[in-house]
Amino acid sequence: MRTMRAAAATALVIALTATAAACGGGTATNDEGSNKAPKKLTYWASNQGPSIEADKKILTKEIAKFEKESGIDVELEVIPWSDLLNRILAATSSGQGPDVLNIGNTWSASLQATGALLPWDAKSFDKIGGRDRFTESAVAAAGAEGKDPAAVPLYSLSYALYYNKKIFKDAGIEKPPATWDELVEAGKKVTKGDTYGLALEGSNLSNHIHQAFVLAKQHGADFFTADGKPDFTSDGAVAGVKQWVDFMAKDKITTKSAAEYAQNQSLSDFSKGKAAMVLWQAAASTFKSQGMDESEYGVAPVPVQSGAPGQGKQINSMVAGINISVFKNTDNLDGALDFVKFMTSDEEQKILNSTYGSIPPVKAAQQDAAFGKPDTSVLRDVLGTSAAPLPQVPEESQFETVVGTAIKDLFADAAAGRPVTTESVKAALGKAEQQMTKS
Repeated sequence: MRTMRAAAATALVIALTATAAACGGGTATNDEGSNKAPKKLTYWASNQGPSIEADKKILTKEIAKFEKESGIDVELEVIPWSDLLNRILAATSSGQGPDVLNIGNTWSASLQATGALLPWDAKSFDKIGGRDRFTESAVAAAGAEGKDPAAVPLYSLSYALYYNKKIFKDAGIEKPPATWDELVEAGKKVTKGDTYGLALEGSNLSNHIHQAFVLAKQHGADFFTADGKPDFTSDGAVAGVKQWVDFMAKDKITTKSAAEYAQNQSLSDFSKGKAAMVLWQAAASTFKSQGMDESEYGVAPVPVQSGAPGQGKQINSMVAGINISVFKNTDNLDGALDFVKFMTSDEEQKILNSTYGSIPPVKAAQQDAAFGKPDTSVLRDVLGTSAAPLPQVPEESQFETVVGTAIKDLFADAAAGRPVTTESVKAALGKAEQQMTKS
């Protein structure tokens, strides 16, 4: 996505998971879809571009093709990330939602638990060309394991390491760091005056979860057990979170001001040459909009731990991206399925993903030359070989809130000069786990 989901949206998820648990997954939207309004569709799109208006312009042009082909009038609304989850929650509880909508793929299992979204069984997938058209990693991030997905992959993303070529050259750094030890070493070399090594967002809950998940994986841990129970205080999970916070607390390669960053300020700092490195999802268009030429930075996979990987396979990104869903009680079920088929067609996947700087989750579209540029090549390779989906459990959204907040508080401690120890990290994660189990 072009911007991280804001903490304001994530904070709403506790109500979602509590409702899902209390209701056993039922909501006001359990009616099966119909075709009462065959010539109309409403579509809630997420904000993928630099602005709402830019998205309206991009999507209106493409949707006009579908309207001409189908004779269906599509009412488009582009919703900012800060509002999207709140709007979806209101729709799932009231039954007054759109026909088709975009969701962040990390929300898939939580929204699936409400029962409001159309399950994508083999029959539904067949209507859009089959499940095997999509990369398996993207489908794995579309709902809980063992259940029919609640959504279809639309835009795929992964994290990469962006680095400033001039800052590296001036410091005598010949290549991007491949391990975290190398990243810290490089960060210390360039951190001086108004320039620091790594830009990050200390108040961005979603970003914290993404980084902590990967670092825990690299330390051989997961935040949930195999049967879906929270397991936040394992040695590997604690080590992963501490390593992330230590970039400020111990290594001191990021500015203390970053403890308050939550709205992409890290990208601005990188674009202005205030930071040598940043970890982000498909940031090229944002850098361009802020005046940074693509020749000024390089792109590499996110670093890994030195030595053997903790789980036998090196993971350096979560599977990020946007899914497209259909509300189960739509008044135009056939039209909704046709619209998803259009949006996930090979041609539209090439157009939309190249426009937004994301990677098509549709295999055939991925092979287009548009996705062979240096930055998108890195993202594509990571998605295909070393990315893993966040836990697809109903409580995933609440996990983002409670653990993300715990990490945010640890960054506040680091910025204030308070010690961040293994014990304090474990205590913070233990408190977060208690919040989860009490809900």
